Amino acid sequence: MEISIYTDGAARGNPGPGGYGIVMLSGHHRKELAAGFRYTTNNRMELLSVIVALEQLKSPGMSVTVYSDSKYVVDAVEKKWLLGWVRKSWKDVKNPDLWQRLIAVMSQHKVKFMWVKGHAENVENNRCDQLAVKASYGPDLYTDAYYESQNPPKFGIKDYKGKKA
Repeated sequence: MEISIYTDGAARGNPGPGGYGIVMLSGHHRKELAAGFRYTTNNRMELLSVIVALEQLKSPGMSVTVYSDSKYVVDAVEKKWLLGWVRKSWKDVKNPDLWQRLIAVMSQHKVKFMWVKGHAENVENNRCDQLAVKASYGPDLYTDAYYESQNPPKFGIKDYKGKKA
């Protein structure tokens, strides 16, 4: 069974409130997912959207095509930057927590990545963008605990009620 996954991430302020959006397609099945975070970055949301989507797959060995407008994510996998980062023990790599989580979930499936131009004519990518932006405005935002522990906000974020992700 072939599964198509479209993903997008957003952050207002970068860093700032952020969110991800996902559209998963297989045959006549469609699933949309989104979540918002109180303080994070666009790249973390781009990466987390792919991870969460792949974690939704119920059986190992699925054939998956991930469509993303993030060169950061697509190139890291397709150009094998990830392999170098692993060899260098993640030295000077941003978001190692998420990259390690991605490697773990990717190892369970046959995954290929395709870059799509953002904010263009791709209906599903545009839908993911809508979901991600809307999630970033949500009333009950998650806390990106790893990011906040490494990058404490320089301003009060008391307006955002975060929950652990």
